[in-house]
Amino acid sequence: MLNPVLLEIVEGTLASVEREVETAIARTSRSPMIRDAHDFRVGIHDARLRKLTGRSYSALVHPVVRDYPVDQMRPGDVFFHNDVYLSEGGIGHLPDLCVTVPVFHDGAVAAFVQAFGHHDDIGGACPGSMPSGARSVFEEGLMVPPIRLWDAGVPNEAALKIMTRNSRMPDSLAADLDAECSACLMGARRLGEVFARYGREAVEECFDAIIDLTTETFRREILAKIPEGSYTWEDYAEHDGVDPPKLHRQRITLTKLAEDGGRLIIDFDGTGPQAKGPINHCGDYADGNFLKKWLAPVLRNLADSPERMAELDVNEGVVPLIEMRFPPPGTLLTPVFPAPTNARTFVILRLLGVLSGALAKAVDGRMPADQETIRYTGVYGTDADGLPYLMREVLGGGSGGRYYADGEDTIHVVPDSRNIPVEFAEARWPFRVEKLGLAVDSGGAGRFRGGLGYEKQIRMLRDADFMSIADRSILGCWGVKGGRAGRPFEVVIDPGGPAERKVDALADAEPVYAGEIIRIRTTGGGGWGDPFERPMADIITDVRWGKVSIEGARRDYGVVLTPVGTGYEVDAAATGTLREEMWMFRGHEAFFDRGPGFAAMAHGATSAYCDWQ
Repeated sequence: MLNPVLLEIVEGTLASVEREVETAIARTSRSPMIRDAHDFRVGIHDARLRKLTGRSYSALVHPVVRDYPVDQMRPGDVFFHNDVYLSEGGIGHLPDLCVTVPVFHDGAVAAFVQAFGHHDDIGGACPGSMPSGARSVFEEGLMVPPIRLWDAGVPNEAALKIMTRNSRMPDSLAADLDAECSACLMGARRLGEVFARYGREAVEECFDAIIDLTTETFRREILAKIPEGSYTWEDYAEHDGVDPPKLHRQRITLTKLAEDGGRLIIDFDGTGPQAKGPINHCGDYADGNFLKKWLAPVLRNLADSPERMAELDVNEGVVPLIEMRFPPPGTLLTPVFPAPTNARTFVILRLLGVLSGALAKAVDGRMPADQETIRYTGVYGTDADGLPYLMREVLGGGSGGRYYADGEDTIHVVPDSRNIPVEFAEARWPFRVEKLGLAVDSGGAGRFRGGLGYEKQIRMLRDADFMSIADRSILGCWGVKGGRAGRPFEVVIDPGGPAERKVDALADAEPVYAGEIIRIRTTGGGGWGDPFERPMADIITDVRWGKVSIEGARRDYGVVLTPVGTGYEVDAAATGTLREEMWMFRGHEAFFDRGPGFAAMAHGATSAYCDWQ
């Protein structure tokens, strides 16, 4: 019989070990992307390869045990891989380097501790290993299938030499790998102590209970809220770095079945063909195991309250609840080797929104509007000493408005990730950060406004090159149930100056000269509900706090404000007249608002066939 006290101890220990490993990596790594931006994840898996922890997503152990059977593993082993096509779907692009350490008890493998993170450079056609115009994975960097990087505690120096030799940032790569390997080995020791203290049978019984509880909780509290039936929605990536901008379609048909107490089918049929450029994602491996756990957090929005939503972990327990059906090889989700994948975030982030949109149709809009909270920007060149440098940053954006609250400002899809501190950046690289704040008017208007993105202005002190890997520069984050789309991503160099120029969202080497400013504005989240239903007091507060401009209040909400002292008041007569004029042009509106960029890309169409409820 399961010991409930032991269950609490084991569950708490798993969370503690996960946090301790992440803390060790953050404190001992060297690259800004890992140490400062915290763009890495840790996961703990059992001997059956099931993910036990649920604070964040993680890679998979499947490719390691496929190539190295567990009976051939030894204490002190560390396995490494980053090969997208040999990762069983757990690795999306080559800069994501993954280390896996087996946990032993009585001479046998009992669990695994794993870490994977986005590293500065692993070779390839451009600094950062994310060439926007790549046509094959061979241009994107060094591919490493699963290898034994440490053999019974002894590092494989030859393999490390090969990897660091291929990197433009060899010292930070070597230090990061050492930090990750050492931290995971430490985590394996911690977890081994649990098995030694309580016995393998009792601990594994707790593992089963943890996973089963997630399955039953999601079935009872989440899936029960989805009406039986099928719901189809689609959204688009807008460019692939090779072809001119066009709508790269990702489609989901979500079917809720009553069998087995409730189950979901996620069918990707209708997803567009494999792109020439690097926006493809290898999703159709291990029965979509990675994508199931990647998409499942979207379901938590159906919880009874935000507080309850925050309590729900996503571990292997969600896997039995979801069946994935993939189209034949040759699509954005089923690319054929050696299709490039370095910008696969365009697809997997969009899929979060596509599933959210399908659910919104099923539950009358009680889902958040859209968000796009990750993109890579940076500069590289040589410093005053003639040494090469590379600065990359993963800037967040605004989340979508919800049926009960505004969206959050400047969040990131990766938990605990953060922007690079200004003081650190200015001390290390030849530029000044002249502004870092909220991008005014970037959130989509609505009864509940979309969250705001960043505005960051960098003044270069030396000539350099700017890079950007970003989507949503034409298509805004969609609004739902009357809410408006958020403002797209935008980069302008020398704004207001004689050489002002807009930079494409996919750029490897845009020249920027000493003295020029790079202005980056990230995406705002979509709005939820009719903007005319937003309380006047909230609009006044938005303007006072600098989140919405006076002109934005007029344009997006039909509200005319008059400055009074240090605040504002509504001009009721002018507001009434303005709203009457705006009503005349509204007409019958779709359930989703994609913003003006969609019409520009869809030959004038203001909505897609699936946008109507």
